[in-house]
Amino acid sequence: MSRNRKTAVLHRMVMPTHTCPYGLKALDLLHWRGFAVEDRWLTTREATDAFKAEHGVQTTPQVFIDGARVGGYDDLRRYFGLRVAKPGETSYRPVLAVFAMTALMALATSMAAFGTPFTVRAGEWFIALSMCVLAILKLQDVDRFATMFLNYDLLARHWVPYATLYPFAEALAGVLMVAGVLQWIAIPVALFIGSIGAVSVIKAVYIDRRELKCACVGGSSNVPLGALSLTENVMMVAMALWSLWM
Repeated sequence: MSRNRKTAVLHRMVMPTHTCPYGLKALDLLHWRGFAVEDRWLTTREATDAFKAEHGVQTTPQVFIDGARVGGYDDLRRYFGLRVAKPGETSYRPVLAVFAMTALMALATSMAAFGTPFTVRAGEWFIALSMCVLAILKLQDVDRFATMFLNYDLLARHWVPYATLYPFAEALAGVLMVAGVLQWIAIPVALFIGSIGAVSVIKAVYIDRRELKCACVGGSSNVPLGALSLTENVMMVAMALWSLWM
């Protein structure tokens, strides 16, 4: 019998006040893979604990295929040959997501303002909006950001309050550049923080060869400090110099 005709048995928590999200994800994945699913609900804490004890497992959901236990949701993904992220695994995805969305936002704004997405102003908005969104991510937990930032920023390591002030400065410069006002404030701020940031990343990554996580998308990220981190700072410097020249 081919795999897409097999039947899977899924044991998952479905209680009056809690439905296990991983159970729903496992159910959905099995359906997408063409399985007929015998969906067995664990409707009480007692039933869940009894199930765990019977099968010697610590968590639910649990999936069984052909009478053999596959395991939980991550185990099911591995069974199908799908990728499972490792705890603490580094990824550039958060920064790429920010840049992709701010690029689309800039193009959309240019379209609304000028009737075409491809304008010089769209490029300016892309950088300014990127600064704003990155600042938002840092401002969600300033203390956590500052702690990570202190690992590599040269100025912050000599003057600790700078680590707390940085996201506010980035937000200020970004907002002013989006609006195109008070450039006498926005330009020096962007030039200052961008230059220090770029030098700090170059020293930490390319000179000292340290392997660090970047605080560019907030203090809880697993983005490695490196090329994309440097890009954030270079973009700020470029935007400041462009605005100064214009």
